[in-house]
Amino acid sequence: MDSNVRPETMARITTAELANAFIDEQVASVRKQVGDKKVLLALSGGVDSSVVAALLIKAIGKQLVCVHVNHGLMRKGESEQVIEVFRNQLDANLIYVDATDRFLDKLAGVADPETKRKIIGNEFIVVFDEEARKLEGISFLAQGTIYPDILESDGVKAHHNVGGLPEEMQFELVEPVKLLYKDEVRVVGKALGLPTKMVDRQPFPGPGLGVRCLGAITRDRLNALREADAILREEFDKNGLALKVWQYFIAVPDMKSVGVKDGKRYEGWPAIIRAVNTTDAMTATIEEIPYPLLHHITDRITHEVDGINRVLLDLTPKPIGTIEWE
Repeated sequence: MDSNVRPETMARITTAELANAFIDEQVASVRKQVGDKKVLLALSGGVDSSVVAALLIKAIGKQLVCVHVNHGLMRKGESEQVIEVFRNQLDANLIYVDATDRFLDKLAGVADPETKRKIIGNEFIVVFDEEARKLEGISFLAQGTIYPDILESDGVKAHHNVGGLPEEMQFELVEPVKLLYKDEVRVVGKALGLPTKMVDRQPFPGPGLGVRCLGAITRDRLNALREADAILREEFDKNGLALKVWQYFIAVPDMKSVGVKDGKRYEGWPAIIRAVNTTDAMTATIEEIPYPLLHHITDRITHEVDGINRVLLDLTPKPIGTIEWE
């Protein structure tokens, strides 16, 4: 990165006009850098990788090879949306890998959060490496690095940078949005025609639902978490909270309590709602959710999601509680 170029001195991208000018500039720059060679991109479905993918498709079309690895820990409908948008709408050169069983088999019985994160991160690199080795003529690796990543880590971001690729696979990097802040990436994404749901997607940890299905992950509890989380997101969308709250999600702990269903006692898990606002993720405040809406969400989750019989609200700011539970 040119040490003289710093976003503090750049005009911020706040309008579609500025975004289009940036897109034109990057398209020309990428074409010059890449020529007729191929570029590989790990497409997570997150804002940054999705915007980079759309930008590179505009610049070099089928020379871009996108690999989307579904680790089985995505939110409901997310992998399907990646396929719909990139393969069906943008005609991308997309390789979809459903590695759900591989990941969940490796995670079976593992309760320690750090161990879970390591397994998920390492297995992702293994799967991505396997796919990369099947491809020929790849010269570049595209990444969704943005400016805060560079500030935070001096140019290396572990979960973006597929740093585990073998020594002999040396790629030159293509990082078209590395001087932008997250809000600018969203403006560029909208100008590229990506759906609002994808562009305004809230931050989502690399291990996905793996750090929200607390303790050792089981398929039934993971499925309950995914369904409850989808209801929370749907209700926040409907009630105007989706763009007002920085991050909101459900966590499901590995514990059961007694409930009543169809006149009989049964054991179920609690679903814990967390909704926070932050500007820098270093500190976070709790979003006020109207009680009538909380009652409605509780009613839906306990009636529609198999295995969940209680809904709790996490009222802990950061500090003292981190944003994620694990």
